[in-house]
Amino acid sequence: MNRSRISSTRTALLIAGFFLLSACATAPKPPEVPLDSRVKLTALQSNPELATRAPVEMKEAEAAVKAAETPRTDDEAYAAHLLLLADQKVEIARARAQSRLYEDQRQALSEQSERARLEARTLEADRARMDATAARADAASARDEIAASRATRQDLERQIAELNARETDRGLVVTLGDVLFATGKSNLMGGAGANLDKLAAFLGEYPDRTVLIEGHTDSVGSEASNQLLSQRRADSVKSYLVNRGVQANRISTAGLGEGSPVASNDTATGRQQNRRVEVIISNTTPVPSRN
Repeated sequence: MNRSRISSTRTALLIAGFFLLSACATAPKPPEVPLDSRVKLTALQSNPELATRAPVEMKEAEAAVKAAETPRTDDEAYAAHLLLLADQKVEIARARAQSRLYEDQRQALSEQSERARLEARTLEADRARMDATAARADAASARDEIAASRATRQDLERQIAELNARETDRGLVVTLGDVLFATGKSNLMGGAGANLDKLAAFLGEYPDRTVLIEGHTDSVGSEASNQLLSQRRADSVKSYLVNRGVQANRISTAGLGEGSPVASNDTATGRQQNRRVEVIISNTTPVPSRN
């Protein structure tokens, strides 16, 4: 090999080296390893729950990723360091955003719990006020009922006194006598109306009460005829009350004849007392008969 050929070979190598260096300087090649940090950062920036929760850390991560994406040909170790740093920055941003998301969620749950607690207390207070109002209303109603019952009782006592009634186990007993009937008659005499009108008014005021009318006679005449006569006298009183507006189904009658005298039949005065009608007024249930 002569010197001329050796010189040509060296020249060709130098030219090739020159073009190789020129190509490296004008077209820097991208990193050979895919940059996972960019993928992670993009996913983080697209997450609506995390993207805005760590703005400072996100900005630092973006800068670190861009630095790592810048081609490095002169220092591979430094390029690797930038890649590692970018990955760490992205992880820090993600961790900080996730932490603040948890904190916000915890705060939201705490506020929700507090609102629920306040609403429960409000409901409890409202319920207590309603109960108190209802209790006052019940107490007022009870007082009104007591007052009304007292007034009713006083009115009843007054009317009982006017009817000359007496209280017995069978109920109130009103004795209508003296001037009701003539001997052997069942027609009401003229003076009977006053007391019967009071009785009709009383029954009209207390429509829940029923009446048993028992007729009696003196001993004049046969026992059988007196039995029938006593029944007619009871029926006469019933008819009078019905004509005064008392419902017939509230009234029952019974003829007891001459068997229950209240005075001696040996005198005219006694016989007049025995020609009587007794009206038994129930409390709230039908009046039991003597039998």
